Amino acid sequence: MKRIGLVDIGSNTVRLVIFEFDHRTGLNDILNIKTPARLSQYLDADMKMSQDGIDVLEETLQSFKKVASRFQVDTLNPIATAALRQSTNRKDIIKTIESNLDIVIQIIPEEDEAYYGYYAITHTTEIQDGISIDIGGGSTEVTLFKDKELVHSHSFPFGVVTLQRQFFDNRDHNDKKALKEIEAFLLKQFEQFDWLKKQQVALIGIGGSARNIARIHQAQHTYPISGVHNYTMDEKALNEVFKLLTHSSRKELKDLDGLSRDRTDLITPAVALFKTLYSYTDATQFTFSRKGLREGYIMNLINKEFDGEFKSSNVSEIALKHLAQEYYIEEESAEHRVTLCKQLLEQLCDAKALKISKEDRWLFLEGAYLYYLGRFIDSDSSSPHTFYIIANSNIDGLTHHERVKLALIASFKNKSLLKFYSQQTKWLDDETINHIQELGGIVKFINALNISHTSRVKSIELQYIDKKNYQLNVYCKDKLVVEEYDSQRQKKHIEKILNANLTIVFTKT
Repeated sequence: MKRIGLVDIGSNTVRLVIFEFDHRTGLNDILNIKTPARLSQYLDADMKMSQDGIDVLEETLQSFKKVASRFQVDTLNPIATAALRQSTNRKDIIKTIESNLDIVIQIIPEEDEAYYGYYAITHTTEIQDGISIDIGGGSTEVTLFKDKELVHSHSFPFGVVTLQRQFFDNRDHNDKKALKEIEAFLLKQFEQFDWLKKQQVALIGIGGSARNIARIHQAQHTYPISGVHNYTMDEKALNEVFKLLTHSSRKELKDLDGLSRDRTDLITPAVALFKTLYSYTDATQFTFSRKGLREGYIMNLINKEFDGEFKSSNVSEIALKHLAQEYYIEEESAEHRVTLCKQLLEQLCDAKALKISKEDRWLFLEGAYLYYLGRFIDSDSSSPHTFYIIANSNIDGLTHHERVKLALIASFKNKSLLKFYSQQTKWLDDETINHIQELGGIVKFINALNISHTSRVKSIELQYIDKKNYQLNVYCKDKLVVEEYDSQRQKKHIEKILNANLTIVFTKT
């Protein structure tokens, strides 16, 4: 296990993130703190940072260094973006910090900043084609990728802080003239790049401004599950947030759920930027990625030490394996359950008792692997803990709807609880819930065939007797007393799918 500290010195905020990396559970942040340093406001007309700005930076880094030391990080990596990158006295600042604090700041070039954001998105989502946008305080990075390969990138020399100063200084945040001026300016900037025009792909926002927009929208709709990673909005939803912000007073913005108080003066330029780019690219959706520059940088760092640790393919599968290991799912038993679930599913489909899509088949098998992972917290309450953990965890690669469906399958206990859980989101229609009940019932029945977690059932064979009767031949290594009893109790789930009686015959092989 490694602990890696990263200090992200931005134009608006300075943030310390402490990551914990383990081959079993992947990369997780165990601490994420920030201060709104607003370093870009200390740059004068000649782009020289004042002594006050340097003092703020030094004081912040000194504090963060102490925190990182308490967490016993293996390395501390301070990286800087636009504010220091644009400072004409950046070399002197870096020397001062190194001399006083024994901290070496690495300035991230524009092209690398864009690349790290793209890298994080393609390694933590399943989006194949998209345009990423990372709005910082003093710069905005945009990339275009196809089939998860970087095609174009550009760093614009403006961010939310500089846009606020340019268009809203001494004006209200919802000044109509300012809003028209900023949208015209942004459109002119984007029109310089033909590779952005009408791409009709997903627009993926990273960074604090995009996070706040997602949280505001969730709060307005009393969003039923946690997490903003992979949260998706359409153009109507984006316009809804824009309208809410521009029709609210500054006082109302301070109390707006989802909006950080230190961003009340910066959120309008950010939404204007997202709206303008969404329209110019003719985007299909706006998706927020919680993983951006910081995660991209750290993943690259780890990949240099452990080649191929992070992959852009099979993102969801890898994330779910990490989740399983975090909650100590017994691997051999889980894989055995998946094998038997796959056998029974295929035979039920062959018998035309069940139809399943490719997506649902994948969710079913992952649900079989994760079945009752909540027993790690309390074995008597495995089902509710399993549902809550999966539905409310930020799982790389999965959409929020997929998380909920997976949670319902992996937590299946009975019809009543299934309906109770599904009522928390009210996203699924009756047909989908009935289908999940069938899939969850299969997993529960198969779990009964290995209730002792000894993996002694070698294979199963569904045999047609007549319209009202089927026989399930269970081939096992030796006599299974507990499994015979438990499978008799749970066979009702398979009988419901078959609409017939099921006789279970255990055969020693």
